[in-house]
Formats: sequence, C-alpha cells, structure tokens
Amino acid sequence: MADEKKGIIYTILTYAMWGVLPIYWKQLGHVPSDEILAARIFWAFWVTVAFIFLIGGHKQLFADLKSLWRSKKAFFTLMLASYLITLNWFLYIFAVTNDRIVETSMAYYINPLVSMLLGVFFLKEKLTPAIKIAFILAAIGVGILTISYGAFPWMALGMAFSFAFYGLIKKTIKLNALRGLALETLFVLPVATAFYIYLFAIDRAAFTTVNIETDGLLILSGAVTALPLVLFATGAPLIPMYMIGFLQYIAPTMMLIIGVLMYGEEFNRTSLISFSFIWVALILFTASKVSEARKIRREKVRNPIAYSKKQ
Repeated sequence: MADEKKGIIYTILTYAMWGVLPIYWKQLGHVPSDEILAARIFWAFWVTVAFIFLIGGHKQLFADLKSLWRSKKAFFTLMLASYLITLNWFLYIFAVTNDRIVETSMAYYINPLVSMLLGVFFLKEKLTPAIKIAFILAAIGVGILTISYGAFPWMALGMAFSFAFYGLIKKTIKLNALRGLALETLFVLPVATAFYIYLFAIDRAAFTTVNIETDGLLILSGAVTALPLVLFATGAPLIPMYMIGFLQYIAPTMMLIIGVLMYGEEFNRTSLISFSFIWVALILFTASKVSEARKIRREKVRNPIAYSKKQ
C-alpha cells in the first residue's frame, strides 16, 4: 500500500506539472515557436543524458542504443516516434504561445479516445458498447466546436493524433522512459542543432540576444521536459492502469482553467456544451475501462492458472 500511495503522489505530480506547463511556455511568448522547439529538443537531450550518467544508467543507455541498431525495424520505428512527438511538441507550444490553451486541453481530453480508436484499427482491439457511445458523444462535441469556430479544430486533433500514434508506436518498443527520451531527442538533435545554427546565421535567434531571463527559460526547457517523465516513470509502475486513466485528466483540466481564468481565453456557452459532450464521453470511457480492469483483477484472484493460460 505504501508503494501505491507513493505511485499516486508521483503520478499526480507528473500530471500537475504538465497541467501548469502552459504558464512556462507563455513566459517565452516573445520567442518564435520553432526556436522554442529547437531549444526544448537540444536541452532536453543534454539534461536527460547528464541525469542518466548521474544515476549510473549510461551502460543501459549504450545497451539500448546497440540493441536498437541491431534491429533496424526498431531503430527506424523509434525514429518515427521521435518525429511524431516533435510534431506534438511544436503544435502544443504554438497553440499555447498563440492564445489557444483551451484547444490544447481539448486535445488531451480526447487523446485517450483517439488512442483507443487506433487500437481498434491497428491492434484489432474490440470496443464495448459504452466506448462506442463515448466515441459518438466526443465526435458530437468536436462537431459542435467546429461549427461554432467556423473552422476545423486541426490544432487539437493534430495534437491528439500525433500523441496517440506516438503512444501506439511506443507500445511496440520497450524502453525505460528516461532513456527513451534521450534516444528520441537524439534522433532529432541534429535537425534542432542545424536549425539553431541557421537562426544565428540569419541573426534571428533569441537565445543570447534578448535577455538573461529568456536564456534561462530556454535552457531550463530541457529540465521541464525531463522531470515529469522521471516522476511518471517512477510512479506509474506502482499503480493500476485504471488509476492512471483517472489521473491523466488532471493535466487538461488544469490547462482549461489556466487558459480561461489566467489568460482570458474565450469559453462561452457553446464551448461548455461541446466540452460537456467530451466530458460525458470520458466518464463513460473511464468507467468502462475501470470495470474491465476490476473484472480482470477478480479473474486473476479467483483462478490465476486459467488466467495465465488465457494470456
């Protein structure tokens, strides 16, 4: 029980940090999104590698790299994942710095449903009636928002789908979260570094040219990226999956509150109706997954031999 409580605390801290992250990126609103992204990749790699060496995990990191190199399929699959998460980071940073935090909250609310949809198409997972209804309700919510905006919410769906595809790919490659981040950022590091050199060459870089506060925030973006992952990697294995399912809604809820109350983004009656459909869909989705997890747990307790054979 002590481990489970520790896992809950670490996981809540993870999602709370992700939830307040828009405030951090807002402080860099005067820096173009592409430079923020390049800085995030560059510093996340070096901070993560430094931490791995500090905790004595460098041998495992080199072992992971060798293992990936031996399996070209895994190597290029992880490379694809790294570019998907880079796209996700860019859309997220662009949305936050362009006063669209509410849209980012929508993206991470619907992300579990998008992930389940990909599971149906690519992993042949089956949908329960409750999850089918949840999909319909979420689609209605997105549809209402599309009509009210007068434009397709491509930013929110781009974030949701890029992160869902990233998660789908990551399911096929078993990597420690921290070392995984180091390897993923390594794949995009040459592009980020080359882009930064280009920015300096055309005299467009904000780093070292604006003020010391901007420099500090850009450098710390690496730690801001790595720290929640360390907490999640520590806490998530200690708690059941259905509990992670509950806790993951902390982040988008905080984003929504921050966007509306702190930065005055619009959230009118139509937005409330749209989000209400999505919230009901998520309640149905989560209740279905909790029920499924409890059923599996009861089956394991009652007949562990039969359950292991079924697996």
